[in-house]
Amino acid sequence: MMRYIAILCLCWFATMTVLAADETTATPRIELDRIVAIVNDDIITRTELDASLAIIRRQIEQNSGRAPPRDALERQVLERLITMRIQLQLAERTGIRIDDNTLNRALSNIAAQNGMSLGEFREVLEHDGFEFETFREDMRDEITVGRLQQRQIESQIMITEGEIDRFLETQKSQGKTTDEFRIGHILVSIPEAASPEKIQQARDKAEDILARLKQGADFAETAIESSDSPQALEGGDLGWRGVGELPTLFASVVPRMSVGDISEIMRSPSGFHIIKLIDHRGAERHMVTQTHARHILIRTNELATESDVIGKLNTLREEILAGADFAELARKYSEDSGSAKKGGDLGWLGPGETVPQFEKTMATLEAGQISEPVKSEFGWHIIQVLARRKHDDTEEFERTKARESLQKRKSDEETQAWLRRLRDEAFVEYRL
Repeated sequence: MMRYIAILCLCWFATMTVLAADETTATPRIELDRIVAIVNDDIITRTELDASLAIIRRQIEQNSGRAPPRDALERQVLERLITMRIQLQLAERTGIRIDDNTLNRALSNIAAQNGMSLGEFREVLEHDGFEFETFREDMRDEITVGRLQQRQIESQIMITEGEIDRFLETQKSQGKTTDEFRIGHILVSIPEAASPEKIQQARDKAEDILARLKQGADFAETAIESSDSPQALEGGDLGWRGVGELPTLFASVVPRMSVGDISEIMRSPSGFHIIKLIDHRGAERHMVTQTHARHILIRTNELATESDVIGKLNTLREEILAGADFAELARKYSEDSGSAKKGGDLGWLGPGETVPQFEKTMATLEAGQISEPVKSEFGWHIIQVLARRKHDDTEEFERTKARESLQKRKSDEETQAWLRRLRDEAFVEYRL
């Protein structure tokens, strides 16, 4: 609270200084900045709001959308800033910090995903009118909030094998196991313990929105202007989701909709919802390439240096190429106790089932070929590929997808409720 009082005093003093200068010099008044919202013991300024507004407006225009009136967009952007600020305050209280090394790695990954170096990425941002340092700190905030939500919500969510079985049985009975849906969403929220009058006001607003949509209003533009959903500024687009990834409220409705359909109003504890089915697709069988491989592993120790280990593996490789039995040598020399007794045989391996260094080397080998010594986190290996095959792992893939869907559904629902509680418990005063 002392911080808040100090900030207000500073802003008052700056304003009075400018006013005094106006009176003595008769120069035009210059407004340095002003507060648009107080969030607990922090503030959001006009400058912050205008900067975010400019970014969001540009994103909407780049996506070929028409931005809503300034006051409506301003309200949405301010709400997003308030929600972000509340979460950052909680992250600070709970000791979550993102150091510069972590932040730099994240920025480098984003640049690499766009086929650029970090320097090139910075140049593109600045060419497009974005200040790199501002983008960098915004990214730090996004990572911070992500870690906060992971700690507060996602790490607490457990998915059992029984839940996966029941989910797949339900999907199979509906004949929609692999279908995916792209959903647009508009939410008119209501606070916890809302009065009947507040609930009726929210319903009236939802009915007005639905009437405008049925008369032909653009769904994305309406979401940007009127929705209270976290995805409002993305036009309400929830992206592609399987049935299991949809909020429970939508899961029974969406499969019965046709592309372009707009639902009736649906009620949940968080408010009134309207959804649109933007698109629908069915997934195909999931085929992967499996590799049957074996290896010999030797580790360094106090008596065997890295050079010693590499030399030993090269000697074994030469013996095998000269006709020695790989399996016998693996049983005798390999330090992977699990595979050594099977002659080094690792069985059929799919993508992601081994460590990256091992998998990368294995992928370069033809059937029957033996690698040069390669290092992984477990030690040094020589690897032999025995065979490759295409494998239909749709069943395993669907179980993995089911787990991810259930995790996402629970996470989304818990996050919505958690954010609503945070917002209701926070002190927010608007100064727009």
